[in-house]
Amino acid sequence: MNWQLFGEAFVTLFVIMDPLGTVPIFLGLTASFSTAERSRAARQAVFVAFGVIVAFALFGQRILDYLHISLPALQAAGGLLLLLIALELLTGKGDEPTSTVGVNVAMVPLGTPLLAGPGAIVATMVFVQQAEGWDDRAAVALGVLAVHVTLWLAMRFAGLVHKVLGDSGVLLVTRVAGLLLSAIAVQLVADAVRTFVVGPA
Repeated sequence: MNWQLFGEAFVTLFVIMDPLGTVPIFLGLTASFSTAERSRAARQAVFVAFGVIVAFALFGQRILDYLHISLPALQAAGGLLLLLIALELLTGKGDEPTSTVGVNVAMVPLGTPLLAGPGAIVATMVFVQQAEGWDDRAAVALGVLAVHVTLWLAMRFAGLVHKVLGDSGVLLVTRVAGLLLSAIAVQLVADAVRTFVVGPA
């Protein structure tokens, strides 16, 4: 197996998906959850993200071509969705009971577009296109799997962080996470607009 390609895929996706940076956002979105519910949300979010990444790795370019969707358009859409979630975290609307009724935050926004966002999708598609032979494909697949295991571990033990911080600490982390998430969302949209205007960097 191509261990160099495995390392490149793992490091690239680790930086993009940012398991450690996901913890405060995960805590903010699951602040009202019990320990069991938070554990289940972590598992579901990772499964959703893994499914989306694998689907785009196998069929991504065909899907985008068939729907006549460009990568910048996908990036802008993900950024706008993240911005809406960030505004909820900043204003506290995400703490209201009505905001979570009938909504599985493990799927949206955690699974996608937070974890399996445009950046991770595009990076995975690029690695798959560069892969030559089954050894390279196995290296990319193992890299993707390793990153998702890391994501699960980070969110699975986020409950320990919640116990340490307490409700007030989680509220503070939620507001900070909302600010950071809004910045990420704006950057995604800005990059997409720049690509639309001047072409790929």
